[in-house]
Amino acid sequence: MRRVQRDDLVEIRAGKDRGRRGQVRQVIPRNNRVIVTGINMVKRHMQPTQMGAPAGIIEREAPLHESKVAVVCPICDRPSRVGFRERADGVKTRVCRRCDGDID
Repeated sequence: MRRVQRDDLVEIRAGKDRGRRGQVRQVIPRNNRVIVTGINMVKRHMQPTQMGAPAGIIEREAPLHESKVAVVCPICDRPSRVGFRERADGVKTRVCRRCDGDID
């Protein structure tokens, strides 16, 4: 189980988008990176391909290192660190370190 998962609401902790919130669109575990919707936008100069993709300057999200984002707790609505706990029924869940509430 990972600390940051797809569809989590996260707050950016460092960089040009510091303080902004967004939804995690993709997690890249091999590189410890995440792609957040609407955050860390970069411009890429693209050439046309045979399949008909548009050419020109295209704006898209670039990956961020997962240490630069903090998961926003749905209970206390503040960014916090993530811990793990095993419930009584044996299921491992993610826990907010601030308010001790379940994130999952």
